[in-house]
Amino acid sequence: MTSLDLAKKVLKTEAEAILNVMNRLNSGFLKAVDLLAACKGKVVITGMGKSGIICRKIAATMSSTGTPAVFMHPAEAIHGDLGIVAEGDIVIAVSNSGETEEILQLLEVLHRMGVPIIGMSSNPESSLARYSTLHLDVGVSKEACPLNLAPTASTTATLALGDALSMALLVKKGFKEEDFAIRHPGGALGKKLMKVGELMHTGDAVPKVLTGTSMKDAIYEMSSKTFGITAVVDGAGVLKGVISDGDLRRLFQKDEHLLKKTAGECMKPDPRTITSDALASDALRIFEERKITSLFITDAAGKLQGLIHLHDLWRVKLF
Repeated sequence: MTSLDLAKKVLKTEAEAILNVMNRLNSGFLKAVDLLAACKGKVVITGMGKSGIICRKIAATMSSTGTPAVFMHPAEAIHGDLGIVAEGDIVIAVSNSGETEEILQLLEVLHRMGVPIIGMSSNPESSLARYSTLHLDVGVSKEACPLNLAPTASTTATLALGDALSMALLVKKGFKEEDFAIRHPGGALGKKLMKVGELMHTGDAVPKVLTGTSMKDAIYEMSSKTFGITAVVDGAGVLKGVISDGDLRRLFQKDEHLLKKTAGECMKPDPRTITSDALASDALRIFEERKITSLFITDAAGKLQGLIHLHDLWRVKLF
């Protein structure tokens, strides 16, 4: 068997392991989701060896999607770190065999503490399953390892089930994009989820004139604010139109009396706008689609709130 053939076999075995776990999902999964969603404290996830590595990833995923979670090493826990577990917490214990000694020692103590336990193992008849408040079956028929020894398909299935729990909790708790952004302020994810309101120019920095303003003064406003555009608003501050540098060039070419007119007579009405709570990536999409460099921000009533420029997205390295 070539390395490529083996790789395909490994991936096929692991994919089948996930599908088999999916087919065994039942009301126990729903009860686990309800139990975790009702948790007043945090979710403590514990497992030894390779299972422990998977537990760390599940804890990280839950924490980033609205369910506070931490990893607790079972061997360290029975030597003092059990203090991590507090009233109101829930423990998820992971063991492929369901007979891992350190896990079982830990569960005896957790039982005495009255802590709810969600067990994840490959054996519904295991000691872990019997100790658990709820048990989730992650059993696989074989590992992807050619020797059927190294945890491969079993750890993949466990990780996938952990992701399924995390995503079900995300939806049940009503976790939104803005919540995700708060938890990911740095890196590419944080930038992708930045809001227009975090970047927009406001107040006197925004070029704006009234509909009755002379074009001479409108041009001065455009020049002094350096965005190459000005908003045209009515007396209530509602955005009625815009005048850009490109508009000015076209207007001068066909109207020699341009300076005698008002901004309201020369503006381009009903400009494309965006709201302050829109994603900055949405603003970038509009810039690219419309081939423009500035967008005005308005509220639900159409009142001018600010302006965002393409350079603002460059500044935060959004692209």
